[in-house]
Amino acid sequence: MIQRRTLLKSSAAVALGAPALSGLAQQAVTLKFHTFMAPQSNVWLAMHKAWMDKVEKDSGGRIKFEGYPAMQLGGTPVQLYDQARDGVVDVVWTLPGNTAGRFPRIEVFELPFMLTNAEATSKAYWEYVQTVAADEFKDTQVIALNVHGPGMFHTKDKQIKTVDDVRGMKLRGPTRQVTKMLGFLGATPVGMPLPQIPDALSKGTIDGCAIPWEVVPSVKVHELTKFHSEFDPAGGALYTTTFVMTMNKAKYNALAPDLKKVIDANSGIETSGWLGKVQQGGDPAGRKAAEDRKNTIYTIPVAAAQDFRRKARLVEVEWVEDMNKRGFDGRKLLDTARNLIEKHSKTAAAPAGKAPAKKA
Repeated sequence: MIQRRTLLKSSAAVALGAPALSGLAQQAVTLKFHTFMAPQSNVWLAMHKAWMDKVEKDSGGRIKFEGYPAMQLGGTPVQLYDQARDGVVDVVWTLPGNTAGRFPRIEVFELPFMLTNAEATSKAYWEYVQTVAADEFKDTQVIALNVHGPGMFHTKDKQIKTVDDVRGMKLRGPTRQVTKMLGFLGATPVGMPLPQIPDALSKGTIDGCAIPWEVVPSVKVHELTKFHSEFDPAGGALYTTTFVMTMNKAKYNALAPDLKKVIDANSGIETSGWLGKVQQGGDPAGRKAAEDRKNTIYTIPVAAAQDFRRKARLVEVEWVEDMNKRGFDGRKLLDTARNLIEKHSKTAAAPAGKAPAKKA
């Protein structure tokens, strides 16, 4: 009889405790994801939505996302990082370079002719931040860091074939290092966020822009320009741009431990490399959009690329000096970035289009 009463007590305790335990195990959260990219863009569809879908699946549906492309929650692209920092939204994907000089050490990846390919350079970018610039994004929980494929010229009325052709043209650049480079090449640089490009081209505020092929269709650049000047890969990539996918720190810290693990498993070097690879994987479709309109595409040969490289090197010199003035060893940072890019450029690539299942 005593044994039976004990068993009944134990059963009752388990039953009373079960709802609380079950509630903890089933704790769910909805995260708001905000970015400036257009809803029809390769970045939104193949990168952001794919990443969100994978996190939702890995969490058994306990992490859900509300996705807001094209700044649908308000504000400007320049404000995205602070929206994540301040908890206005939960997760953002944005250009650190939108706020000139705020994240100076990572600008090394935006210097001319640094990029090999977006996957390798994105992995190098992640490792670089972890090892020599860990406090660059200290106000948020960084999920991934990536770059896009080779940047190039898209112009309305004049084909760029040599560095001399750039002189006097009003060209849009995405970040302060790229606009500096355009200036050293002889252009009149105009800094502006991506969504402003169509209006600026239509009104003649700019004669052209520097963007990768991948983003061309989403901002209708193939419809607003006639000429495209890409670089022979053997001569190097003119430039790339850095991006950060990051989360509000308090929101991350408030997650249940197992849900944190889901976010962690979809963060890091492999996720960074995947984002870079998928973004560059959109380049052929962007190029085809220009081909289908019978636009003129010119490939700048290796010899001509050397002239661009010589003039653009002043950006590198200035960046090193700027880092030194800020108390960093600019040359060491530059060498570190180059060595990491070289290291990751030797590694095998993961299949494009599939989000990685593990954290680095």
